[in-house]
Amino acid sequence: MSDIGDWFRSIPAITRYWFAATVAVPLVGKLGLISPAYFFLWPEAFLYRFQIWRPITATFYFPVGPGTGFLYLVNLYFLYQYSTRLETGAFDGRPADYLFMLLFNWICIVITGLAMDMQLLMIPLIMSVLYVWAQLNRDMIVSFWFGTRFKACYLPWVILGFNYIIGGSVINELIGNLVGHLYFFLMFRYPMDLGGRNFLSTPQFLLRNVSSAQDCGLRRGAGRKEPWSQRKLDPGSATSELCAEERKHG
Repeated sequence: MSDIGDWFRSIPAITRYWFAATVAVPLVGKLGLISPAYFFLWPEAFLYRFQIWRPITATFYFPVGPGTGFLYLVNLYFLYQYSTRLETGAFDGRPADYLFMLLFNWICIVITGLAMDMQLLMIPLIMSVLYVWAQLNRDMIVSFWFGTRFKACYLPWVILGFNYIIGGSVINELIGNLVGHLYFFLMFRYPMDLGGRNFLSTPQFLLRNVSSAQDCGLRRGAGRKEPWSQRKLDPGSATSELCAEERKHG
């Protein structure tokens, strides 16, 4: 059990909470502690009965059973693998920026879910994160089942086909890919490659409440052990601007 605890604590913070919720909420429903009917995103219940928790529970809940258990475990693995890689890779030292990406993708998926009567949102959010990772590492060679190898940029579409084989639907995966593409285009491709305006930026309240503690080392005992001056921050990110401001006034 200590090995499992050590492994769980080694997961980066945001991914760890997301992973834990995606395990706990289906378990609560499976044990009958709360009726799964309260977890689905039903537009009428959300919009007219003001059951405002439904977009959140629909993101973490998945009906685990004999016919869906394998699909659930596969996507739980994707969540752990690619969220961890993003949080410790492209977003290393920028937890507020990563949390903002998740919130942006989640809001887009919730709006799409309400419009299209999608009752479960777990897979679309996982796929949106996987898509962003694949685009940021598009030329990396990845391995998939049975030893197949290809560039990372094709991975979301390979998984879409794989999930169709084992789950029978591609709507969730397709919505996740489209939302991930929207974030990637607005955050990276349009402003950096095409010279356009930057439409997305991490809100200051997230930077101050998430990054100021973890990235700048402003709270004693919080964040990483090395001083903020040794952190590798993106010079153009809002997080590094905030850290510079804190250093000037600190």
